[in-house]
Amino acid sequence: MGNFGELLLWFFWIFVFVAYLMVIFSIIGDLFRDHELNGWWKAVWILFLIFVPFLTALVYLIARGSGMQKRSIAQAQELRAAQDAYIRQAAAAGGGASAADDIAKAKSLLDSGAITQAEFDALKAKALAA
Repeated sequence: MGNFGELLLWFFWIFVFVAYLMVIFSIIGDLFRDHELNGWWKAVWILFLIFVPFLTALVYLIARGSGMQKRSIAQAQELRAAQDAYIRQAAAAGGGASAADDIAKAKSLLDSGAITQAEFDALKAKALAA
């Protein structure tokens, strides 16, 4: 029983450490994403993250958490808009691939296990209909 308990405790501490690292990297990413914050303040936040990490992370999440969420949403929207623009541009420029190319790509996805047989059939029907 002792070994199992030690194993569970070990997994718990690994989970806590990984969660802590995710929070730290999220904070650092948010610091560099924030264009309104002065470079010196960014350096101060990072220094505090290095020397007093738990307290600094807690203070940062309380003080700047809502702004962190807004910046994250704004970045996701910008990435989505850029992706949509790229897809529209590629579709307009290339005119689309032939049905045989689309079916071949779908077949390779099916063979790799990325899609199911039903998804392959739907892609095949869509390619043949176009």
